[in-house]
Amino acid sequence: MIKPHILYGMAGSLYTGKVRAYMRQNHIPFVEQKAGGKRFTEQIVPKVNRWIIPVVETPGGELFQDGTVILDHFEASAASEKSIYPQTPVMRAVAHLFELFGGEGLLRPAMHYRWNFDAVNLPFLRDTFRDVLPDGLGPEGEAAAFDHASGRMRKAAVAFGVTPETFATVEESYADFLGRFNAHLQQTPFLLGGHPTIGDFGLFGPLYPHLARDPKPLHLMQTSAPRVFRWTERMNMAETFIDEEMEQADGKLFADDKIPGTLKSLMEFVADEYLREITAHVEFSNEWLEKNSEVDPSKMRLGRGIGMTSFNWRGHEITTAVMPYRFFLLQRLTDWVDGLDRPDQQLVRALFAETGLEPILDLKTSRRVERKNHLEIWAD
Repeated sequence: MIKPHILYGMAGSLYTGKVRAYMRQNHIPFVEQKAGGKRFTEQIVPKVNRWIIPVVETPGGELFQDGTVILDHFEASAASEKSIYPQTPVMRAVAHLFELFGGEGLLRPAMHYRWNFDAVNLPFLRDTFRDVLPDGLGPEGEAAAFDHASGRMRKAAVAFGVTPETFATVEESYADFLGRFNAHLQQTPFLLGGHPTIGDFGLFGPLYPHLARDPKPLHLMQTSAPRVFRWTERMNMAETFIDEEMEQADGKLFADDKIPGTLKSLMEFVADEYLREITAHVEFSNEWLEKNSEVDPSKMRLGRGIGMTSFNWRGHEITTAVMPYRFFLLQRLTDWVDGLDRPDQQLVRALFAETGLEPILDLKTSRRVERKNHLEIWAD
C-alpha cells in the first residue's frame, strides 16, 4: 500500500481549501488530520515555526507549508496531467493575477459573510472550528476556545476593512463579482478555459471554504450564481465528471489573442476592487523598509502584518493590514512578465492596460519577500 501524504488543515480554512482540491483532482493519496490534534501541535508546529495551516507532510517526512508552496512542490513532481501554470505569456500572467486576487483580494466578503451573520452561521461554525481546537476540551472548554478563536477572526475581518460602515458595500461588491464570474462560467468550465489553473485555485480558497460552505453565503451563491457554485463542485471533485461545458472546452485554455469579454470584465473588477489596495500596501512597505534600512533582514521575523495603511475603496477611506505574503504572490506575476521578451511583454501589457490593471505590473517592494524555514523574510 502506498503511504499517503498528511494534510494538516481545517474543513473551513480558506488556505487549506485550495490544497485539498488540488490533491483530490490529481489523485494524490492523502489523509487529512485536524490542526488541533496533539501531533500537529507538538511535532509539526515547532518545525514550521508557528501555528499555521495548511501544512503537508510527505510520506518521507518532509514538510511543506503554504498553499502556493505546496502546489509548486506537487507541480515539480508532475503530479497534474495538465499543468496549472499556462505556458503562453498572457494566460500565465492572468493566472498569476487571479492567484493573488483570489487569495488576498476576496478576503472582505469571505470574512464578512462568515462572521457577521451569527443567527445563520454560528451553530455551523462552532462545529467546523472543532477541527482546530485541542483534543479533550469537553463542551465548556470547546465553547470557550471557539469564542477566543472567533474573536481573533472577527478582529482580522476589521483589519481587512470589514466594518459596519462598509458592510453594504462589501455585499454590493461581492454581488458584482458573482454576477461577472457567473456570466464567465456560462462560457467556460474554468477561469481560463478547459482545465483549472493556479488562478482557479487562488479563487477557490475564499469561494469554497468560506463562501460556498458557510450557510449564509452558500444560499446566496446557489441562488444568485449557480454556475459559480457548479465551478466549486468541479474544483472539489476527486473524480472527473465531464459535463457539456468541459466536453466542449476539451481541456484547452484560451489563446492569448482570443480573450473573452467576460474574462476582461473580471479583470476590470480586480482593477476596481484591489489595485488601490495593493498599491497602498507596496507604498507603505517601501516607506517601512526605508525607515528600517539599517536593520539586518535576517533579524526581521515577519509576522502576518507589518502595519496598517489607508486608501480609498469604493468611496470609503478604509485601513487594512499590510501583509508581506501578498508581495510574495505579487512577485510571481511581475517576475513572469519581466522575464518575457519585449513582444510578449507588450501583449501582456496591452491586455492589462485595456482592463485598467497595467500599473500592477510595475508594483515592486524595494526588498523582495522570500520564504525561509516556512516563514516570509525580506531578502538581502
